[in-house]
Amino acid sequence: MKTLGHWLTSPWRRSAVAALAAALPVLAFPAPSLWWFAYVALVPWIALVRSAPTGKRAVYDGWAGGFGFMLAMHHWLLPSLHVFTFVIAALLGALWAPWGRLVRHFLAGTPSPGRIAGALLVLPSGWLLVELVRSWQGLGGPWGMLGASQWEVEPALRVASVGGVWLISFLVVAVNVAVALLVTVRPSRVPAMAALLATAAAGSAAWMWSPRPDPDGSVRIAVVQPGVIEGGDKRFVREEQLTRQLVGQDVDLIVWGESSVGFDLGDRPDLARRLAALSRETGADVLVNVDARRSDKPGIYKSSVLVGPSGLTGDRYDKMRLVPFGEYIPFRSLLGWATSVGKAAGENRRQGTEQVVMDVGHGLRIGPMVCFESAFPDMSRHLAEDGAEVLIAQSATSTFQQSWAPEQHASLAALRAAETGRPMVHATLTGVSAVYGPEGQRVGSWLGTSADATAVYEVPLATGVTPYVRFGDWPAHAALLVVAVWCAGRGFRALRLRRPAPAPHVPPARTVHGSPARPGR
Repeated sequence: MKTLGHWLTSPWRRSAVAALAAALPVLAFPAPSLWWFAYVALVPWIALVRSAPTGKRAVYDGWAGGFGFMLAMHHWLLPSLHVFTFVIAALLGALWAPWGRLVRHFLAGTPSPGRIAGALLVLPSGWLLVELVRSWQGLGGPWGMLGASQWEVEPALRVASVGGVWLISFLVVAVNVAVALLVTVRPSRVPAMAALLATAAAGSAAWMWSPRPDPDGSVRIAVVQPGVIEGGDKRFVREEQLTRQLVGQDVDLIVWGESSVGFDLGDRPDLARRLAALSRETGADVLVNVDARRSDKPGIYKSSVLVGPSGLTGDRYDKMRLVPFGEYIPFRSLLGWATSVGKAAGENRRQGTEQVVMDVGHGLRIGPMVCFESAFPDMSRHLAEDGAEVLIAQSATSTFQQSWAPEQHASLAALRAAETGRPMVHATLTGVSAVYGPEGQRVGSWLGTSADATAVYEVPLATGVTPYVRFGDWPAHAALLVVAVWCAGRGFRALRLRRPAPAPHVPPARTVHGSPARPGR
């Protein structure tokens, strides 16, 4: 009977197994939400890569695993992008090829104590660099960062307030490396257990001693979620009806979802007047989201627009980070064919140039973001630095209603709230809508994808500055430094090995009266 090792000698089988093993972490994210599984989900992939017969094979295992990881995290794109989803996963999966080589370098065979210590530091750092590169907007953004799977775990949220989702990812990968050592390398059990205890101690320290936001009252914010309605006019009418249900409920702000208004309000003053009437009736400003061609400048924008009792207040935020293929096609001249195989953007949306903090009355300052932008930790951090008391994301995932995407998207707001010490409202057109307090705790109930309703949330406010807001993405910078120092050390060691050994010293022959001395004389 063939052994598993013999069966894996086929490159194609091995790549398929790597892809399947690396897809396992998706089970830690919503909707399954098996958050605890994240701490062992990478073990099968790591065990496979460390057994690679050559460094080149480990690179392929890393690439195949990266493909499986990205495809699993973005599987809900398949109905929209079809075959192009596989192309994107294959391109982004290549980012994990060097990480596969690192895994084999540190863990192959029976690693020495020095290699084990290096693995527990360099491998999580290498993973963070991969997440850092793929977090660039042009490569799809930071959707599915491993640390985001811990959005409902209180100690992890405390860690996020110290080092953001980056620090959570680092610790999760470190635990996976230690568990892989426990399972696959018997002599490494003592240092692996020490690493697990150190990780637990770091998480406990953050939980107990990191500064907590100071409570500072509360505000009442209403979310209007009309559900899936075809046609901009019909949707607007339904949003009006739902908003009028808020009359007399003493709300401080009303938030509509992404693309809630399909017409430029400069071109449709009638709609602006109707929104102003809603503001007067409810006693609160209304934050809508306009997805339309602008009347004052060329192109289509997605914009958060504030409307008060007297009409447009002049506060407007134009979305800065667009969804690749969904809102624009990168290198359209080269990749424009994506529109023929899926629902890619037929015309590129235009980008805004700066973030905006809005004064919505009642002494409340908010920081709006649009949809995909809630995945970027730096955007919410900058809004908190600029004085936003409440973070707001306006979103719509109507294309992906039957997938895991709406729940995953809503969960990101918990991390952004914990990172910044500011509450966050995730208001959607079609669900899931959710609200989180300053420590990432859930406020009230979610509005699911089947809901057609309004909900009013008593949102707790807080003051104070978290370490993450103060120091930024320091775990990512530290990871870059760790990998750079390791690479420099490897390069220096390689140079020393290549340097030719000095010639042996030969003492000069003795001379006697000008002639070479003869032996024995």
